[in-house]
Amino acid sequence: MILSDKKILEEIKNKTIIIKPFVISDLGSNSYDVHLSENLATYTDKIIDSKKNNKIKHFKIPKNGFILQPGKLYLGSTEEYTETHQHIPFLEGKSSTGRLGIDIHATAGKGDIGFCGFWTLEISVTHPVKIYPGMPIGQLIYYKIDRDVKNKYNQKKNAKYCDQGNKPKESMMWKNKF
Repeated sequence: MILSDKKILEEIKNKTIIIKPFVISDLGSNSYDVHLSENLATYTDKIIDSKKNNKIKHFKIPKNGFILQPGKLYLGSTEEYTETHQHIPFLEGKSSTGRLGIDIHATAGKGDIGFCGFWTLEISVTHPVKIYPGMPIGQLIYYKIDRDVKNKYNQKKNAKYCDQGNKPKESMMWKNKF
């Protein structure tokens, strides 16, 4: 079951959902709009090795915008810091960004109960698109679960993306054993 706006507000009051900053006008009937921070990153190597800690180069989106290019992966982050302690958060693109040809995640739209942090976005475009810091980029949707969780993400010893800060975080796949 997806939470309604009234239920999201109730959970914010109960502190089971935390969104900072929270702006009431960004609350939809069953989602909350998140915004693109000024922070972007790209991988520095031509070939990304899934068994290696690949380096990224961080840079800021100028106030007058930045043009994303097709065929390139950009890592972005949300302006909003979130915590979700009793619901499953999903980050989805907004129809307005999709209609510009912007994808905000390749495969990582689902968060885990217990995730606390800024969301890293895996941004790609179908044609050149100019973006701006602070633009609405996605929406968080919260799902109710059927019972309590045994291992919340922020309590797992091997959680790779806790406390990642407000800059985009590169893949931590290399920490997996394979």
